[in-house]
Amino acid sequence: MTVCCQFTVTMGATVPTGFEHCAAEEVREKLGAEAKISKDRGRIYFQMSSDSLPLVHQLRSVDNLFVVVKEYVDYQFKDSKEETLKDLQDLASKLPWTNPLEVWKLNNVLKKRRWRRRGANVSRPNPSSDGAKEGTQEGAADTETQSLEAEPEQPGRVEEDYEDNQGQQDKGSAETGAEGTPGVLKFRVTCNRAGDKHSFTSNEAARDFGGAVQEFFQWKADMTKFDVEVLLNIHNNEVVIGVALTEESLHRRNISHFGPTTLRSTLAYGMLRLCKPQVSDVIIDPMCGTGAIPLEGALEWKHSYYLAGDNNDQAVNRTVNNVAHIHRKRQEKGCGPWGLPIDTVQWNLCRLPLKTASVDIIITDMPFGKRMGSKKRNWDLYPSCLREMARVCRPGTGKAVLLTQDKKCFAKALSRMGGLWRKSHTVWVNIGGLHAGVYLLKRVASAFGETPEDTDERRDPRGAETAGEEKEEN
Repeated sequence: MTVCCQFTVTMGATVPTGFEHCAAEEVREKLGAEAKISKDRGRIYFQMSSDSLPLVHQLRSVDNLFVVVKEYVDYQFKDSKEETLKDLQDLASKLPWTNPLEVWKLNNVLKKRRWRRRGANVSRPNPSSDGAKEGTQEGAADTETQSLEAEPEQPGRVEEDYEDNQGQQDKGSAETGAEGTPGVLKFRVTCNRAGDKHSFTSNEAARDFGGAVQEFFQWKADMTKFDVEVLLNIHNNEVVIGVALTEESLHRRNISHFGPTTLRSTLAYGMLRLCKPQVSDVIIDPMCGTGAIPLEGALEWKHSYYLAGDNNDQAVNRTVNNVAHIHRKRQEKGCGPWGLPIDTVQWNLCRLPLKTASVDIIITDMPFGKRMGSKKRNWDLYPSCLREMARVCRPGTGKAVLLTQDKKCFAKALSRMGGLWRKSHTVWVNIGGLHAGVYLLKRVASAFGETPEDTDERRDPRGAETAGEEKEEN
């Protein structure tokens, strides 16, 4: 068997908007690579060796992965639509497809091994359903996502060994069908476009560029059952052509029991990184919903202890089931001991059954008042929960990382807590089209009971019982 030659490729990743620097830090720590943050929010790029692909799939901050075929930092679009589309057609045959398609094949081998371990016939979801516009520039006058037709890859579709495909030409290296036999691959082109100065639509770009790709490779276009997804990302004058490596967003990795709204695991990871958990830290999520935050923490920062709680019994049950699901997955893979450093309880958010100054970090997704609860209830809930969080958090060293879209209510509540909390940093994020903030708070050194804020009796303990019936997660 021929020994596989290593080569360097550029990888792209979509990440939660606002946490691009967090993702770049993780890439530097785990891969030793420097990541470039795209002008198009929600994307990063980094170089890696082809043999590092398994490590890339272990990144916790990325939603979707793709290998870059070519990047144009300042692509010169023609004035007329016809000339621009003709340029895109001509571009398909000039691109360096060889190494990106080799990475795509290696990625299929990795997926096949995972399917074998699971022993299940996994159907392929639509890869464009999650985070299709995650990286688009907020406020752009025109943002579109359009797919050319393209058919889902079935388990075991690509059987050839990665090493056996070295030395093949662009066209030949891609035209291998199921079980290593010659055949015609099925593909689609997905165009993500942001900007108001383009003379063409996403549909037109995907159609014409996809037609040229089809002619060059002699592939078959199919929207739903495709082997290869070619990405055409256009952000103003920045153009990136890539090949998708993930079929479903990686943010679903920990959750099997979803609530009405569920926090993305990638966003939970970013929130946890903000507070930098340390060994033996006690970390609580007082409005845990489905348990996305404590689960992500228990898997990545294993030497801290996590306590997940919620007022709603259904939310508590979902968290318990998600923890049990992770336990089973770890047992099947033979990954260490059965247990995780996490417990789940049902409690009243404003009457936490915890000792004063007993918690190191509080991290939670607060009710937005949109899909669940109401903004009117938040005006009672937010001051009460900030006061109770200050009581259980350690003075001087404690932290809180809180996500909310109800920025006006939160700012007003926080302004009344100057003797308990100090705002350290804010990360602005886009969650399902909602502009939200992730607030990093530091607990001031004053002991609870020594400031006017914590002796204020104007709390309404019913706030947690009403607005906290089932917390808002997005």
